[in-house]
Order: sequence, then C-alpha cells, then structure tokens
Amino acid sequence: MQRRTFLAGTAATAGLALTQPVAGRMQATPESTAPESGYAPVNGLEMYYEIHGEGEPLVLLHGGLATIESPGGQLLAELARTRQVIAVEQQAHGHTADIDRPITYDAMVDDTAALIDYLGLDRPDVVGFSMGGTTALGMAIRYPDTIGKIVPISSPFNNDLGFRPENLEGSRSVTAEALAGTPLEQVYLDVAPNPEDFPALVEKIAELNQTWKGYDPDDLREITTPTLVIVGDADAIELDHAIELLRLLGGDVNGDFVGVPASQLGIVPGATHFGILSRTDVLLPMILPWLDAPVPEGT
Repeated sequence: MQRRTFLAGTAATAGLALTQPVAGRMQATPESTAPESGYAPVNGLEMYYEIHGEGEPLVLLHGGLATIESPGGQLLAELARTRQVIAVEQQAHGHTADIDRPITYDAMVDDTAALIDYLGLDRPDVVGFSMGGTTALGMAIRYPDTIGKIVPISSPFNNDLGFRPENLEGSRSVTAEALAGTPLEQVYLDVAPNPEDFPALVEKIAELNQTWKGYDPDDLREITTPTLVIVGDADAIELDHAIELLRLLGGDVNGDFVGVPASQLGIVPGATHFGILSRTDVLLPMILPWLDAPVPEGT
C-alpha cells in the first residue's frame, strides 16, 4: 500500500472520515424540502448550521475534517423524517470559517452548547460521529442540563486507548498533501468560504489528535445523561474501549437484578469506521426507539 493511501485511510478511521461522495451525500426524498440554514455567532465563531425536518430536536455532530453531508448525509436524511435535526459544522469545517485558535474538544463543546442556547433549543438529544461523539460526551460532562440523551458513534473517550494503533498513528501524522485529490478534500473545497485553509484545518486536527489525551474517568462516571454507545465490530475504535466506556457510564450490569441502566451499548455487525454511518438499516432501529423511550427511573 502506498504511503499516501495509508495516511488518508488511517486519518479517516480516526475521525477524519473519508467516504465516497455519492455515499456521503444526503439523498433526496419525495417529502424533502430545502433546509433552513444560518450562522450562529458563538465564542468569536460564525458557526454554520442547517435545520432539517420537524419534531423533537436532535443535534447532529460530524467527524473530523467532515461536513454536514459527508459522511452521514443519509443518516441525517433518515433522522429528519421524524425529528428536527440541527446539523452543525465545527470550527474550520465546511461552511464555518476558521478563527485564530486551536481546535480543541473544550472549544467544540462550548461552541455547540452556545449554539443550542442561540437557537433556543429545549434539551435536544445529540448524535455525534467520531470526533462529534467525543464532543457529545464532553457536553454530558460540562453541560448536562442543556441536552437530553446522547449517542456517540465510533467515538473515543481516550485517544491513546481507544483507537487501534495504526489508526492513531495515521491521525497524528496526516497532512494535506496526503489527502490531496481525495473526496474528503473535494467536499471541503466545494463549500468552504476559504478553500485555501484546508492545510490549516488538517494541521489543527492532527494537533488535536496529538495533544488530547482523553476525559478523566472520574468525570465520565459522574455523567447522568443517558448514553447509547455505538461501535462497529470492524471499527477503528476497539470494542474493549466501547465496553469500558459503557462500564464507566454505569452499564454492563445484570439487568435482571438491578434493572436496565440508562446507558447502553449497540454493536453494528460488519461495520467499519468508514462505513458505519451508511448502515441506516441497523442504526435507525437502534437509535430512534432508544431516544423515544422513557428514561429509566432513578436516572
């Protein structure tokens, strides 16, 4: 395998999801209409968002280097059939221009919470992929009264322990040159207000993966937000890591004796980090009934 292909691939599996444009684009449905869109002034950032569908609010958070539509457009479209989906683009991603600060999880957590406040959303559920799911976990730690339930999909709570070594290596050494000509770069160039900033975005994401060590396990144990941890059985995230997260959140218990916990685990068979968001046939029956179900008593 050529080095460029290796770097692009491993970057993708570490939250820099690289998918084919057709698979990632949102598919139109007969009842679909153009989404409402805008920019929220939050923490010195003009944060781009789109609102799709009607119903209970759900914030959708993309992975690193991705946009609203790629990857995950099909999941967005399906969720918007029954939910009001507020899809956002984080600092330097997609339509949201970069500003003079690093990309950090603390900043993304604060920005997303500020967006929820700006839009006047009432405790929306949060679904996030990879980097987006890790951001959702941070919101459950720091802004639990702002959100409802969360669904982190293929998301680490600790980079060093969560990703398979080859994926972690690629995510920390990826360069814009390695991604030149890929669908990932093209999707950025199609919508970014400053297309020449792509190398800066890649550098900041690599720095995020180099410097962020993870959430304190004690903070995760204190989370009261109901959480559905989802991972693929062929994911870049190790299954043991997802199970450890479940345990930190109070799951992996004998439900016959103590009741079913508020935090649960879903494993998507045959799903990779590349492809898990395209598995709407498994994800939707897993996510929607869980979001709609009452929170277990005592949570």
